[in-house]
This record gives sequence, C-alpha cells and structure tokens, in this order.
Amino acid sequence: MKKAFSFLAKFVVVPAVLLLICVIVIFSLYTGYQRYQNVQAFGIDTPEGIQSLEQVTLGEVEQWISIRGHDQNNPVLLFLHGGPGSSVIPIVRHFNSGLEEYFVVVNWDQRGAGKSYNPDIPVDSMNIEQFVSDTLELTHLLQERFEQEKIYLMGHSWGTIIGTPAVQQQPELYHAFIGVGQAVNFKEGEKISYNYTLDAAYRLGDEKAIQQLEDIGPPPYLGDDFHNRIVVQRTWLQKFGGLDYTERNPTRSDINYVWLFLTAPEYSLGDTVNMLKGGQFSFRALWEQLHQFNYIEEIPRLEVPVYFLMGRHDYVTVFELVEEYYDKLEAPHKELIWFDNSAHSPNFEEPERFVEVVTQKILQDNQGG
Repeated sequence: MKKAFSFLAKFVVVPAVLLLICVIVIFSLYTGYQRYQNVQAFGIDTPEGIQSLEQVTLGEVEQWISIRGHDQNNPVLLFLHGGPGSSVIPIVRHFNSGLEEYFVVVNWDQRGAGKSYNPDIPVDSMNIEQFVSDTLELTHLLQERFEQEKIYLMGHSWGTIIGTPAVQQQPELYHAFIGVGQAVNFKEGEKISYNYTLDAAYRLGDEKAIQQLEDIGPPPYLGDDFHNRIVVQRTWLQKFGGLDYTERNPTRSDINYVWLFLTAPEYSLGDTVNMLKGGQFSFRALWEQLHQFNYIEEIPRLEVPVYFLMGRHDYVTVFELVEEYYDKLEAPHKELIWFDNSAHSPNFEEPERFVEVVTQKILQDNQGG
C-alpha cells in the first residue's frame, strides 16, 4: 500500500502539480503581455489628454471611475453601465474608444460593481434612489473638476433606470440624455421578452427550449429561485437573437468579455474576481426593485434633449415599449435612432455607427447647449 501511494505521489500528483504551476505561470505571463499591449494600443499621449483611474466617495462609499479623453477641454460624457452590477470600463474602452476624441469619457463602476465591489457595502444602500443620488453627486464632482456647467449623460439598460430620474430631478446639469437600450417598464418588458422567446422556440421547433421555458413559466420571477429562472430565459433569448443579434455579431460572448477584463490594465485579477462577485451581489440586491418602475407614467417629461439609441431586435429592454414611451414623452427635443443589426447593446454590436451617431449627430446637435 505504501508503495502504491509513493508511486502515485511520484508519478501522478507531483507531475500534475508541476503542470498546474506551469499553466498558471504561462497564463500570467500571457495576460501580462496582453495588458502591456493594451496599454500601448489605447494609450492617450496628446498634449491636453487625460487617462486616469481614480477613487471617489459617493454616498459615503468609495467607488472607482475611469477618465479618458484626448482633450480635457472637450465636453464631459458620463456613462452609466448596465446590469445592475455590470461594470464595463475595459469593454467601453475597447469598443467605443472613438468617443474619446470628442469627449472626456467618464466610465463609472457603480457601488457594488467591478472595482467598486466591497462585501461591506450595506445591502440597504443598494436601492434605485441611492444610485440616482450617486449619479447626481458624481455629476457635480465632474462639473467642478472640469469647470463645465453641463455634461452629457448616457445610460445603458440598468443605467437608464437611474439616469432617467437623475435628469428629471436636476435637468440643469445636463446637455442631453442618451438612453441606450432604454428601460421603460421592466415588469411588462419581461412578459413580452418571455413570450418572444417561447414563440421563437416553437417557430424553430426547438423542443429543449420549449420544455425549459414552459417549466419556468412566465414572469415575474421572484422568490428564492428567481435567478435560475431568469438564467434559463436569458440563455434562450441569447440564442434566439433578442439579447445579442448573433447572426450579425458572432464574436460577442461572455467569455470574450471576461477576457477583456483579464487583460485590462485597469483591472487586477482580484478586480476581475470582484467584477463577477459584484454582478451577483448587485443583481440579487436590486432585482425585485426592477419590477416597480414604469417611466411612461412616472416620468412623462424631461427638460433636456433626449436620444434613444435602440437595437431593432432588443427583447431585453423591449423596443416596442421604448416606441410607446418615445411617442408619449415630452421633451424640448427627442429622437429615436434605430440600429438595425443590434439587439440590446448597439454600443457594442455596432460600435462604429454608434460612435458616429453620438459624435456627429448628438454632439453636433447640442454644441453650446
């Protein structure tokens, strides 16, 4: 018996440990090299440029922001990521770096997300009102920092849930509001999304999808098993093109996004782990609150120019609800701009056109406003 254990240790365990160490070393070296490559590829070295990663205090919680731009005198654009909890600092830099030529782009890891994740954050502070307050507080900090009377506010998905009321409460702070994948009525949108997914499953004759979707039943998904049910629905929604318009955009996937974090100069390995933890923490803390808003009724008017940038195939923040909101919304100026080859994330699915619309259309419309 001792000889058998000795044999296993010598010829199985030790080689396996050595192999694992080699894999870890090679992986660390490779990701380190890719970080260096990204530093070179996305570095800003213009005379008035800025690239900074900073910690700020918002609502008594330390949070992180990335500030990037070719000219610090350009208008400030504050980006509110989706999720909740889906930090995107390296993703926005990767897909939308063209914005940095025209704006000082501020990308914020909101409380509980990414670099701003901390297990000590009070769960009772994870509420929509607090996130709106954090948004306004950060806006004031940026106004003072860059000596600008107004800034641009852009939200994606969950970011529009906090961005829309922020603009409603203090419109004087903003040149314009840009809603990408605009959220309108989450509870109603989930029902439409589920029906679309189930209809697609039947249309395609996908028996596995039909079975799983009928097993979870229609939303709302609340209670202890809500996460498992939403994962099932979103998995099939992804496959059927309502989350990402995959026929046109085959390179987008969760693993690609994780790789962007692993090779991001802004993120350590620990930050990447916190990105995953923060997504779960934020999602669970805020999920039930998402069912409580209806901006068609609650925010029928905004006192700034409004632009909704929508994927034609979006069944997350369902495009038909956005059309309804757009028709009813009162604003000094409003536009609904469609991206025909996108679903929920036109900023990442059609990045070149997205940057062109924001810089050549929205910015030009509001210069001096």
